[in-house]
Formats: sequence, structure tokens, C-alpha cells
Amino acid sequence: MEQQATVEVVVGRVGRAHGLRGDVVIEVRTDEPDERFDVGATVCIEGTRRELTVARSRWAKGSLIAAFKEVADRNGAEELRGSVLVADVEADEKPADPEEFWDRQLRGLAVVDESGQARGTVKDILHLPAQDVLAIDVDGDEHLVPFVRQLVPTVDVAAGQIVVASIPGLLDDDAEEAR
Repeated sequence: MEQQATVEVVVGRVGRAHGLRGDVVIEVRTDEPDERFDVGATVCIEGTRRELTVARSRWAKGSLIAAFKEVADRNGAEELRGSVLVADVEADEKPADPEEFWDRQLRGLAVVDESGQARGTVKDILHLPAQDVLAIDVDGDEHLVPFVRQLVPTVDVAAGQIVVASIPGLLDDDAEEAR
């Protein structure tokens, strides 16, 4: 039987300790928190292979609170604070909705304008409160583009590129022309 290739994805970050029994607040970084932090699920601390097994999890006032079998008390929970949590997922796993994309699918994609001219490369995706923003590397300079249909009309992961609207000043420093 052939083993499926996996990739490591960020699913959360450990926040403050909650209570005395080792519970922590999780800053969720996944669209599937109920699956990734279900009882029995395992995550690892990024940069290490320290594995944590979810002992319990619940939602309280919009925050995910979880406890791990390997963390016995508040002191152990405090030691985890700030740790980035990752999970292994199958490399070819994709979101169910064709209009959704995972960060790992977008990083490294070529960026072209509506005429097809190469403009840069997607460097990162920033998840901000109002909307997601693409960080695009254009000749060594970073340009931030809101990830909305009006500015990013086409995302073609299979072709390895996204199309960004041809708006002066969006991917260049031509601010005068943009006015």
C-alpha cells in the first residue's frame, strides 16, 4: 500500500492559560477548528515534533478552549503560550468549496495582470479582521492587495497563477497615475 504524502499546516496558536487544569485559549488559524481540535486529534508544536493530543475542547464566548493530555496543569499551559500548532494533512487535500483556497495553495503562485503580463509572486496571505490580504512580491517590493473578487478576479491554482486587476498604483509605485 502506498503512503499518502502529507504537508504541515498551521492550525492555531496557543494563547493564555484558562483555569487551573491546563486548559489554553487557542487562536484558531484553520477553517476546520472542530475537526482539528476534536478530542483525540493530534497537533504538533511548530519547529519541533512535540505531539499534543486534544483531551477536551469547547467554545466559550467565541474562543476555542482546549486541553492536551500532555499538559497537566496551569504551569504546563503557560509554557505553551505563543506556540504555533501545526497538523499534518494530505498534500492533495483541498477545501470543499471551489471558491476557497488554503494559504499553501496560494503561496508561490505567479501574479499576472488582466493583460497577462507577469507582475510578481504571492509571498504570503494576511488574515486581517476585515478581509484577507495578499502580500505580493514585485521585484523585491511587497505590495498588499485585498483578496476580493473586484481586485483578484481569477485564481487558477492548477495553472499556477492569479489575475490581479490592472489598477494604477495597485502593483506599482505609480501613485501619480492612480490619482
